[in-house]
Amino acid sequence: MSLSLILVCLWVLSATGAAMMPSRRSHWPAAYVLIATGIPLLGFVTYENGPVVGLICLAAGASILRWPLLYLARWITGAPRSVRSAPTPQPRMAQRTIPPQG
Repeated sequence: MSLSLILVCLWVLSATGAAMMPSRRSHWPAAYVLIATGIPLLGFVTYENGPVVGLICLAAGASILRWPLLYLARWITGAPRSVRSAPTPQPRMAQRTIPPQG
């Protein structure tokens, strides 16, 4: 196994460890560190092992960092950040009117 694949395995283990740690700030600082180290590591893996292994590692990293990727896609497309949509108003029941006699 090459050095780059060993480093990717350590990156995955550290990402898993960071995900299991309790956090009040929603793991964003750990995600920033993982992104900053993962991008050069992905280039190193692709350089040393070829594009197929690089794409496999890219897919693995994208599955680990899926929420930052979703937020990036929403930011690029201009979609709202909230996953929840506004509640749809319920239709009102029509008032039954009694026709006038006569």
